[in-house]
Amino acid sequence: MMYICSNCGYGTASWMGRCPECAQWKTFKKQRDMKDGKTKERTARLNAIALSTIKPLNKIRKKTGIFEFDRVLGGGFIPGEVVFLTGEPGVGKSTLLLQALTNFKTLYISGEEAAEQIKHRAERLKINLSSFLFSDTLQVEGIVVGIDELKDKIDIIVIDSIQTIYSNTVESPAGSVTQLKECLSQLTRIAKTKKIPIIVVGHVTKEGDIAGPKTLEHMTDAVLSFEGERVSNFRILRSPKNRFGPTDEIGIFEMAQSGLVEVNNPLAFLENQDEEVPGKAIVGVAEGKRSLFFEIQTLASPTMLPVPRRVVKGVDYNKVLLLLAVLRKHINLPLDTFDIYVNVVGGVDIKSTAADLGIIASLISSIKNIPVPKKTLFVGEVGLLGEVRKTAFEDKIVNEAGRLSFKKIISQKNMKSIKELKSLFK
Repeated sequence: MMYICSNCGYGTASWMGRCPECAQWKTFKKQRDMKDGKTKERTARLNAIALSTIKPLNKIRKKTGIFEFDRVLGGGFIPGEVVFLTGEPGVGKSTLLLQALTNFKTLYISGEEAAEQIKHRAERLKINLSSFLFSDTLQVEGIVVGIDELKDKIDIIVIDSIQTIYSNTVESPAGSVTQLKECLSQLTRIAKTKKIPIIVVGHVTKEGDIAGPKTLEHMTDAVLSFEGERVSNFRILRSPKNRFGPTDEIGIFEMAQSGLVEVNNPLAFLENQDEEVPGKAIVGVAEGKRSLFFEIQTLASPTMLPVPRRVVKGVDYNKVLLLLAVLRKHINLPLDTFDIYVNVVGGVDIKSTAADLGIIASLISSIKNIPVPKKTLFVGEVGLLGEVRKTAFEDKIVNEAGRLSFKKIISQKNMKSIKELKSLFK
């Protein structure tokens, strides 16, 4: 006999008033004994096929027609693929899905918005809804039966969102850990059986991670993260996990009145390139097969606070603290007397270490109040010993920068240590 917590799935041999895992009261439910002959399932037969008979993935992919979206997926959807799409509220997940799935016969199941809301958004974006079916059924067993009945009439399914779906076999509220696992398990099973791709929309936490247990990510084939500040027009689609494609590619979009527009220009995030302002540096990074260029802005303001402020946006906070320590050790700047603010223009995040050298250059520029010479590009990782290191695809970034008329490119080829940056600010 087993007792399972309906909130987190913790199991115990005896009933307990409070779950030791999630600290919730009266959540333990008695489960049927699997040794009971009445509940024992029939043993399934092994089904084996020759791998040589499997068709190549590229020949069976379903393309959306939006190149930036297909790029991140690896070329399109695979039959039976389960994709987890996450992003902050209001970032444009629903808009992205409506635009990307226009060419498919789509079953859109929503527990977040009513049919009238979705239709209003589609009309505003001038999207043809003739190929869309809408449902507000939230019980996963009903959804599975409906998919089986409509399998010949639909190409793809959207679940918006998984936190609103529930199973009648689990005695816990929708959105609980047990419900999330059970619902996603049933949806994954029907996707693989009927060979129909399913896009599952999920909530995120304050830190930007997927809400719910890490198990949900392992149960899906691909995880797509849609990022961007609501006050910014730019959006970036990343794939931290992809069983059928790359995980280093990104898709770039700009939010316009007509919806999301694909961005192909590598200089899209740069404005006023010819303007010389202290605290500004241009960095080049590689994202998959493309080279992109971003503007780092740093403000160093004198402070009387005993503990100076450090505010960072667009790059990793701990990485900036590490670079500040390297800068103080090897260039001996008085950082303790300044509040320091670092920002990536455009409301996007830079994950690459190729931006390290540019961040340090913008810091020195702001503290000394001397602008970086215009048309100067920084590419390089900075080590703890102050050395400049070569980054992945550096040659590709440098070649692209040369094509885009950058006059001076500072990298590991012409700068071995950050001490050499002093020559730029005389």
